Amino acid sequence: MDFLLSFSRLIDALNEAVGRLVSWLTLLMVVIGVYNAVTRKLSQTIGVDLSSNTYIELQWYMFALVFMWGAAYTLKHNAHVRVDIIYSRLSDRGKAWVDVFGTVLFLLPFTAVVLWTAGPIVFESWKIHEMSPDPGGLPRYPIKAALIVAFVLLFLQGLSELIKRIALLTGHRVALASGSEEEPSL
Repeated sequence: MDFLLSFSRLIDALNEAVGRLVSWLTLLMVVIGVYNAVTRKLSQTIGVDLSSNTYIELQWYMFALVFMWGAAYTLKHNAHVRVDIIYSRLSDRGKAWVDVFGTVLFLLPFTAVVLWTAGPIVFESWKIHEMSPDPGGLPRYPIKAALIVAFVLLFLQGLSELIKRIALLTGHRVALASGSEEEPSL
């Protein structure tokens, strides 16, 4: 179990780093959005087009990266949206069991299916160097590859969470989403 917990900590560190990087993309995305809005209005005033599809698509791509690559970070911090009418009333042991079953039955198979089905689409996009149909648009193949990266990160974080829940259920010390270490209180 110690090896698996070490593996889990490596996954957690990877997704923590990606999550912090993505948080900076949020700021950059806002700056580009402001630029797009200002240049669009300024273009109307001076009669010269200062805007470009490149900046608009760049903003879309950054939003996609924040959303997709932030998913594993959100899972790591147990900050995803949850309807917890029942879950919140469970004991720590009950929550761990729900998380184990949810991860094994839903999260890991879902991510595997997305990876399986998206792989050929991404490969084809790279093969033809797919471009945006809009004038001045960006290449589409890199952002499609980001989908694969996102679901690999999510799959790995799902494994990490599964390892931590099993460790908790078997009486091992585990790092919680808050970052602290606690003895199991099950």
